[in-house]
Formats: sequence, C-alpha cells, structure tokens
Amino acid sequence: MKRALFPGSFDPLTNGHLNTIERAAKLFDEVVIGVFVNTSKKSLFPAEERVALIKQSVLHIPNVKVVHQESQLTVETAKELGATVLIRGVRNIKDFEYERDIAQMNHHLSNELETVLLLAEPKYSHISSSLLKEVLYFGGDVTEYLPDAINEALARKRESNEL
Repeated sequence: MKRALFPGSFDPLTNGHLNTIERAAKLFDEVVIGVFVNTSKKSLFPAEERVALIKQSVLHIPNVKVVHQESQLTVETAKELGATVLIRGVRNIKDFEYERDIAQMNHHLSNELETVLLLAEPKYSHISSSLLKEVLYFGGDVTEYLPDAINEALARKRESNEL
C-alpha cells in the first residue's frame, strides 16, 4: 500500500488544499492529512476544530484520513504512519523555492521519504490561508475559496463575534 502524508496547518482548509487532496487521492492508496502546528502563525481555528472541519470536507474521498500532530517533526509522523511520500502544493515560484528547501531537509532527516509537489490549478494559485484570513479580518467575502464546512464554521464565528 502506497501511503502519502499531506502536512500543513490548514487554518483554514481552502478549496486549493481540497483540490490538492482530491488529486493526491487518485495517485496514492491512502492520503493522510496531517494537521500540524505552525508556531509562526496565529490560528483562526483550534487544532481539534480544524481536524473536525477537514474530516467533514473530505467525506467524499474514501481513501483520505485526518490526523493531528503538534509535537514532532513531519518526518517522524510520516514514519509512524508508514507514509513514504510527502505531498505539497505549489502555487508559484516562491512556494517552489520554499518547498524545495523543506523537501531537501526532510530528505536529509529521512532519506527514504520523498516529496511530491503538485502544482496548483490556476484558479487556486493566488489564494492562501493567510491571505484569506486577512480578507476575513476586514470583513471581506471569501466563501468561494472555502469548502462548505469551513464557511459554516466561519458564519458561526461571525454570529458569536469571534471573528
């Protein structure tokens, strides 16, 4: 069985992430979405809620599961899961350079682990979770860039003045 790990903070999961997951699920027997902590970012959703929202968003993809990890390196999580491939999405040249460096470090830490870069579809190449959070902060509409479960959670946050 060929298992791949798609690590990220996914805060929030975007339609670009979802598209990458759907495409990766066609390439591998199982795709594990690893919800990791990014210490340099302020979270919109707590990790447990992100996991639940992602699970809702990927219900239509039978060979995808979601795990939460906050206390170890990605390569260690991959090893524990039996994943031999890391999936990463690339939107532009800046992403490529960043992901190349991470892939090289991950390969140094675990030389049996490969990274597969999937190019973003053009309609998603300009969006990022950070950009969407910025637009949300100022009251902008980003619903077309997010799965339904995420939009519903954001609506609840707005109603309770958490946004």
